[in-house]
Amino acid sequence: MVQSVAIIGAGSSGLTCIKTCVDEGLEPVCFESSDDIGGLWNFKETPEPERSGIYRSLVVKTSKEMMCFSDFPMPADYPNYMHNSQLLQYLRLYAEHFDLLRYIKFQTTVKRVSQRPDFSLSGQWDIVTINSNGEEERHIFDAVLVCSGHYTHPVLPLTDFQGHETFSGRCLHSWEYKDADVFRGKRVVVVGIGNSGGDIAVEISRSAKKTFLSTRQGAWVVGKMSTSGLPIDMAGIKRINNVLTWLLPNTLVNWAVERALNKKYDHRLYGLKPKHRPMDRKLLIDDDLPGQILQGALAMKHNLKGFKDSGVVFEDGTVEENIDAVVFCTGYVAKFPFLPSTLSGPNEEVTLYKRLFPPSLQHPTLAIMGLFQLKGSVMPTVEMQARWAVRVFLGLSRLPSKEKMLDVIESERRKNMQSYPCPKKAALQVDYISYLDFMAGEVGVRPKLLRLFLSDPMLWAKVFFGPCTPFQYRLSGPGNWPGARQAILTQWERVAQPFRTREVPEKTSRFALCSLLLLIFAGTVIMAVLLSRNKI
Repeated sequence: MVQSVAIIGAGSSGLTCIKTCVDEGLEPVCFESSDDIGGLWNFKETPEPERSGIYRSLVVKTSKEMMCFSDFPMPADYPNYMHNSQLLQYLRLYAEHFDLLRYIKFQTTVKRVSQRPDFSLSGQWDIVTINSNGEEERHIFDAVLVCSGHYTHPVLPLTDFQGHETFSGRCLHSWEYKDADVFRGKRVVVVGIGNSGGDIAVEISRSAKKTFLSTRQGAWVVGKMSTSGLPIDMAGIKRINNVLTWLLPNTLVNWAVERALNKKYDHRLYGLKPKHRPMDRKLLIDDDLPGQILQGALAMKHNLKGFKDSGVVFEDGTVEENIDAVVFCTGYVAKFPFLPSTLSGPNEEVTLYKRLFPPSLQHPTLAIMGLFQLKGSVMPTVEMQARWAVRVFLGLSRLPSKEKMLDVIESERRKNMQSYPCPKKAALQVDYISYLDFMAGEVGVRPKLLRLFLSDPMLWAKVFFGPCTPFQYRLSGPGNWPGARQAILTQWERVAQPFRTREVPEKTSRFALCSLLLLIFAGTVIMAVLLSRNKI
């Protein structure tokens, strides 16, 4: 019977794992190598080896209502898109509210996690840690939750580029980047067009003499604001949109999204247009990138091919001379050096069932949190992973056989490779709502749409037609929260709160009742269709 649980890391994942264990009556001990909580979101002036790092100006790409934990809404006065320091403050509030700090051993590094000699019978783990005095300590735990993150080992592919040895400028990874001060008045190339690459290129372009953004494939770019200036994720991540995507041809959905994105700015004209369609991969969220291109501060370039003395060469044959620095935003490799080598595949790749459980274990008493990529919010997803993992530890949820898990892993990989040719990237992809609903089903907290439709039409309309906020997974079942319904009904109030710095008289709508009736009618039709196709 699982009782003691080791949690490695006290970032956002580690904190929600501690709380989940306490909620289920377990005894968690969290090992944190630094002297503070927050993990990735705890900004450090100087990058520290094998730790996550962020840049000073980083603002989250997910709005507060979509990003919060499911039973702890963010303060109403928080901005909808927060600076990293405000997110860290939210994590402090969360830890204080649920009294989580007492379960954390700070300045304690996990050196080794290994199966006990009797693992086939007990499923227990031996853990060796190093305390702040450099002394080794040994522990025995019934289960392990790995929350150490996967933004700790940057990929700097210099050897892929001819001439890098004689390049006179500076080469660095975005992991080292803190602010644009050192690039003032210089000519800079940024390689990679993920969210970090877009942000860093924009920030550098405001003070550099000239900035070039080099990309292999381009990207579809969308801002944080949707209609009426509301958060884009709250407008897009909805159950109704998932249903429409399922019902409508993929070509039609891509055409509609592509047309809407190009209406804002022509991606071909701006040099941004990628080969893939908008719905095939994650969109680049950046409000300022097109504007910097428009005013000439930033120029789009093809993929970097090599270096030439003080210049760089791109794959289309063009050369930019007198380059002072190249910033590589080329991602990270997930490494867990303290775990048994038997859990890693080729090239240290960790194979996980549903991006959580190693299928090779005889007893499912270890889970690796947060190792996924999705078009949605990370924190609520990790929270649901924790809830499922703990239920599995307790035997309240069962995993399939090893053979079945491997079949599912390979099937999902093949499916994702249609959009992500790289097998490693394909293995990380999950669909946000579908993934949450799957895990919620295993936990027993998936929203019961038909029951809601019949018993609470107003709440059902918010759940089905509104944004898929985390509170939906606290309405019923194990760990339900009495405040979940109210949190859903008032979520738009919290969105509006930080705007209310200058009150403007508001007209009372005469059509609210008509709108609600129309939604209920439309919902009746949709629910009937879903019932007929066994989708709910």
